[in-house]
Amino acid sequence: MVLHPQEGLLTTSSVPAPHVLVATAVPAERDAVARAFAHRALLEVQLPGAALHRVGAHDLLAAGVGPALAAASTATALTAAALAGTPYDLVISTGIAGGFQPDAPVGSLVVADEITVADLGAETADGFVSVTGLGFGVVSHRPPPSLVRDLVAATGGRAGTVLTVSTVTGSAARAAELRARHPRALAEAMEGFGVAEAAVAHGVPVLELRAVSNPVGPRDRAAWRIGEALTALTEAFGKLAPVLESGNPHEP
Repeated sequence: MVLHPQEGLLTTSSVPAPHVLVATAVPAERDAVARAFAHRALLEVQLPGAALHRVGAHDLLAAGVGPALAAASTATALTAAALAGTPYDLVISTGIAGGFQPDAPVGSLVVADEITVADLGAETADGFVSVTGLGFGVVSHRPPPSLVRDLVAATGGRAGTVLTVSTVTGSAARAAELRARHPRALAEAMEGFGVAEAAVAHGVPVLELRAVSNPVGPRDRAAWRIGEALTALTEAFGKLAPVLESGNPHEP
């Protein structure tokens, strides 16, 4: 199987399904994805510091909370697969997220066409300067547009920027500040950029798919709809799973 990001999600040179790594933060998100593959037997594979749940050609990884642990765990899985001679064809960072209102309401799906770390940089007298502005590294990864289009078509999600933060937003002022710096931001989570950094280092295409569980802004636990978001995540992968397994991105 050969993945051609410039042509589509699953352009193949042979029948076998792609080898996909799906990285979530916590087991509850991983299990929500696994429910979409309920017809497939699940095998647990132990890695140093992590465990994969294997369903068919796909591996599900609860990579940990935050960009650093997510990057380390994803890199471990990518390295193990490469050393075993079964490298991944695609990495998908997924889970629940905060949504910027009103563009990403609770229960909706967001597909990242840009994966951006929002708080990696420095505060200055003139405001925040990203690490790129400081002359070090990158702060954004852009998934291949064809893969984003196919993921949007398969799941019905909305494409936009998904921000990665190390500190979750807890005030209206912070939400407004982030939206002012990133006008196309639809969602905020804590792992996507870390997963993307690992995938890019291994030369593997990466996507990010998020189900919105709460508005970005003041922390109001009464407004959280985690169960609803996890159900949306299962339904999204229920639509995506046949696409991944069939080799045809347009016939879920």
